[in-house]
Amino acid sequence: MFRQLPALSRLPAARGIHGVGFSNEYPGGYGELMALSEGFLLPVLNGLPTEHAALTEPMAVGVHAVAKARLEPGDAPLVIGGPVGLAVIAALRLRGAEPIVAADFSAARRGLAEKMGAHVVVDPAAGSSIGALGQAAGARPAVIFECVGVPGLLHQLMREAPHSARIVVVGVCMEDDRIRPMLGINKELSLQFVLGYQPDEFADALAALADGRIPAAPVVTGRVGVDGVADAFRTLATPDAHAKILVEPWRR
Repeated sequence: MFRQLPALSRLPAARGIHGVGFSNEYPGGYGELMALSEGFLLPVLNGLPTEHAALTEPMAVGVHAVAKARLEPGDAPLVIGGPVGLAVIAALRLRGAEPIVAADFSAARRGLAEKMGAHVVVDPAAGSSIGALGQAAGARPAVIFECVGVPGLLHQLMREAPHSARIVVVGVCMEDDRIRPMLGINKELSLQFVLGYQPDEFADALAALADGRIPAAPVVTGRVGVDGVADAFRTLATPDAHAKILVEPWRR
């Protein structure tokens, strides 16, 4: 349930730094009002619409993941599914990586992947994602971005990955999972786990949205008011329905 938010004048005095959406004392996330530190704010340039500026946070996740991958000339990226995967594709496009291969069970998200910059899209139910990467990039070094975060997927990718592949774990798996280390040992695989982003990466993502280097419009597939948040989460469980749903507190 969502409670009535206090007026800013009634907020408790600040004691240290509180993360927006993580504090028990200061409203954030889906709040109509929130207290922010001026020194952490960034200007929204070039008349970037508010609804597109709101995508800075998820796009920054993709920028950070690609930075952590330390791509080298000739690397061939494969992005495995999920809404986060769309941000990774956008960040790979910023880096000029190609060909970008994207795999997703959802036909709608495969279409969005192409709009975000993927050169090749594949339905894992119809063919091998690793095989599609090999057809598109030959024997070039594989960099696989796991953007789903479900148990068993990391083990599957380690089993199917080519020798010397790098696997960047972007998806957040909240459950216990198992991998077989010998698979990684035999193939000399590299695993890189990533989380969030750095302040400069957040700023870079906002700048890329503002000057059009990241296409924002395709990702926004719905809008709800605060009262519609619960239903929005249920809707997002159906991949073909939506990618990103904006919360507009003024919407009734």
